Amino acid sequence: MRFQVREWGARRWIMFGAIAFGALFMAVGLLLAGMSVSFLANAERAQGTVVSLEWRSDHNGVSRKSRKTDKPVAYPVVEFTSADGTPRTFRSSTGSNPPSYDEGERVEVLYRADSPEDARIKGFVSLWLLPLVFGGIGLVAAGVGTAVARMGRWRS
Repeated sequence: MRFQVREWGARRWIMFGAIAFGALFMAVGLLLAGMSVSFLANAERAQGTVVSLEWRSDHNGVSRKSRKTDKPVAYPVVEFTSADGTPRTFRSSTGSNPPSYDEGERVEVLYRADSPEDARIKGFVSLWLLPLVFGGIGLVAAGVGTAVARMGRWRS
């Protein structure tokens, strides 16, 4: 009998931990999605040109053991002119390999009028990748915790 109590206690910790972890990640995902929606609602639009690709192999500053499968990632550097006529240049925070953009390619740029250095390429990945990753991980974790809870109730 003592073994069953200990087993249920561990299951309860896993269940509550997974649900709490999932809820936290879903909240972060919703917060990031709200920030993207706010950015889109207030963003100015301009045409820009990809002037170069900045190749980086440090995976955005995250230190990892180097593996043979690790490849450098291309971050587009974009030039555009803001509404006040000032030429601006920014490096996209989203990179890929193979590159999503080519040098000389025209792209639509979104930026805040009060802060033109806060600019992004108008694209699904640059606007929605982080909210989807955090929300998806949160949904899976909360689902696992909920499934463990349902199995515990079903068995008893």
